[in-house]
Amino acid sequence: MRVLDRQPTGATLTPAGRLLAEAGERIESEMGETRRALAALEGDISGVVVVGAFQTAIRAVLVPLLAELNETLPGVELVVHEVAEEHGRRALRRGELDLLVIEHDLSAPTAAPQGTRDVPFLDEPWLIALPASDPAPASLLDLAGATWLAPDPGGAADRALTRLATELSFTPRTAHRYLDFDVALAMVASGLGVALVPQLALRRQLPENVQWVSLPGLGNRHLFIRHRATRTEPRAATTAVLEQMIHVAANLEPL
Repeated sequence: MRVLDRQPTGATLTPAGRLLAEAGERIESEMGETRRALAALEGDISGVVVVGAFQTAIRAVLVPLLAELNETLPGVELVVHEVAEEHGRRALRRGELDLLVIEHDLSAPTAAPQGTRDVPFLDEPWLIALPASDPAPASLLDLAGATWLAPDPGGAADRALTRLATELSFTPRTAHRYLDFDVALAMVASGLGVALVPQLALRRQLPENVQWVSLPGLGNRHLFIRHRATRTEPRAATTAVLEQMIHVAANLEPL
C-alpha cells in the first residue's frame, strides 16, 4: 500500500497516507491524555511552568493564582513573564514558555500553528473609558467626533477600533498612542481623549476623573491560552496550571 505519491515537485500523502497520519495524531493525543491521567493518579504533578501573558491577564488572573498555588498545586512552581504577544509566540516555539495568553477581537481567530493548541480562556466585553466630565454617550455614534487614544498597532484593541470605525464609517481622530491600558487610563484622566479598553483593564482602582460605559456593538475581546501539543507536551504540570487559570478567570467578580 502506497502512502506517498512521489512527483517531480515533491511527495504528497496518498489517501491511505493521510488516513494513517490522522490515526497517528489521534493515538498521540490519546497517549498524552493517558500519561497525564496516570501522573495525576500518582500525585506526580510537579515541575516549573512558565507562563507568558500581558498586563491585564497577569494582574487579574495570574497574580491571584500565584497566591493560591501552594495549596492547590504544591509541587508546581509557576513563573510569570510579562511579554508582548509576538515575542511570546517565538518564546513558546523555542520552549522558553509553556503557556502563552493571546488575544483576538470578535472576528474569528486563525488556526493555531502546527504543533500548538489554543484553549479558550476568557471572553470579556470592550468598554469605553472617557473623562468623568464628559457627557456619557448613548451610542457609538456620539463618539464619532471624539479624540481617540490610539492602541498598540496590531493588538486586539487596535483591530477592534478599526472594526468599529469601519462599521460606523468614521475615521478616528487620534493624537496619542499607548502600549498598555494603565497608560491609556492615565491619558483619559488627563482629558487627552477616549479609549477602547477591555473589562480586565478596569479591574483596579481607576484614576480620578475616569468613567467607563458599556455600549451596544462594542463586541468582546477573546483570550486563549496557547501551548505546545506534541507527543510529550503539555506536561501534567502545564495542564494543571492551564486548568487553574481557566478556573480563576471563570470566577472573576463582575465589575
